[in-house]
Amino acid sequence: MEISFHGAAQGVTGSCHLIECSGKKILIDCGLYQGGRELDEENAEPFGFDPGAIDYLLLTHAHLDHCGRIPLLVKRGFQGEIITTAASRELARIVMLDAAGLEEEDAARATRRARRHGGRAAEVTPLYTTLDALNALDYFGRVASYGKPQQLSEGVQATFCDAGHILGSASILLELQESGYSRRVLFSGDLGYSGRVILRDPNPPSNVDVVVMETTYGNRSHKSLKPSVEELYEAITDTFHRGGNVVIPSFALERAQEILYYLREGEKAGQLPASLQVFLDSPMAIRATEIFRRHPECFDEEAAELFRNGSDPFDLPGLSFTRETAESIAINRLKGGAVIIAGSGMCTGGRVRHHLKHNLWRRDSTVIFVGYAAKGTLARRIVDGARRVRVFGDEIPVKARIYTIGGFSAHAGQDELLSWHKRTGQPETTFLVHGEADVMSHFASRLKDTRVIMPELHQSFRL
Repeated sequence: MEISFHGAAQGVTGSCHLIECSGKKILIDCGLYQGGRELDEENAEPFGFDPGAIDYLLLTHAHLDHCGRIPLLVKRGFQGEIITTAASRELARIVMLDAAGLEEEDAARATRRARRHGGRAAEVTPLYTTLDALNALDYFGRVASYGKPQQLSEGVQATFCDAGHILGSASILLELQESGYSRRVLFSGDLGYSGRVILRDPNPPSNVDVVVMETTYGNRSHKSLKPSVEELYEAITDTFHRGGNVVIPSFALERAQEILYYLREGEKAGQLPASLQVFLDSPMAIRATEIFRRHPECFDEEAAELFRNGSDPFDLPGLSFTRETAESIAINRLKGGAVIIAGSGMCTGGRVRHHLKHNLWRRDSTVIFVGYAAKGTLARRIVDGARRVRVFGDEIPVKARIYTIGGFSAHAGQDELLSWHKRTGQPETTFLVHGEADVMSHFASRLKDTRVIMPELHQSFRL
């Protein structure tokens, strides 16, 4: 039995871990690195293992940094089976196809730029294409249900447990047997936290021998939800009084839907203007919202009750879905009174960059960040107080009001992470991944009665 780490090792993105047991190779996630140009280049590097030798890929959830390299894995020879929950399967489809489209657009743009500056430059090729993403969908096999073990092979059994992070997200327990030894190895995936709207709380198994867990917010706990919601309402109301727009860079999966939920609740309670003008300007988020409506089995009791009573928790009277590019461009003619929710959350792509270009320089407008911003991203530069940022090649002064509201994060904070770890029992070994190095070190100091390891990229360990 052996485990090795091929992504999110002393870094936040690119989750990819490999288990070898009883002659089988099982990959947990295969995500994109997200951030600066160096990470983009790292996505094209060899995986650190032979994709053609992988028997199974178990997908914890459909965020890009967990599923975004699956088309590349298939392109390089993977022929195994991909197993995930029903909701994650649907969401991964739109995430991978969207990523492929962006890869193609970026490659075409880079080719045009190179040819303008260098004459007959070689064509820039995308990391993978839409056809590669469609090919990857053919390898999705069995659908996992929470709490129901799946026998992958002799000596390897997998159980998906609710992680409470996004729709369909799971922690994955592998029960391994080889040469008379047995190990219960739990991969946290990304973890949500208790008491959120829409989704159920995380529900880990106990009596685990080895834990591989994320530490994105391992050095701090989030602001509680109630004051975060109140701050959101105050920021919107204040912006409208100043005559500006509100831009909310948002991840298409979960965050956009939660924001819609709270805008609906705020309007109903009279804390926001009636007939609030809201634009969900993200084709992916629009499709994801439709998928949410098809999977109330993932919801907590309160959200499920709304559906049972014929009420849609994401419905707002003034909500517009802007699917077409022309509709998105038209939003920027509005000088005030609009809430614009657009992807991506880290501002690394998508339509939000256009809205930032039109609103960042305006003192009467507001940008509200409601999620994590990795180092090297445009979002992180704005959050860290940059006075000017480059958007589509132009230097834009940052004069809009900037809010960072941490209570909406889909990731568990330090207290919730510690609580989740405690519920797994007393694991002999805990591998910390999916966090910045200093954050992991801080979190490691809080763990007791377990051997803590912070693996390096491509490092392997015997289990």
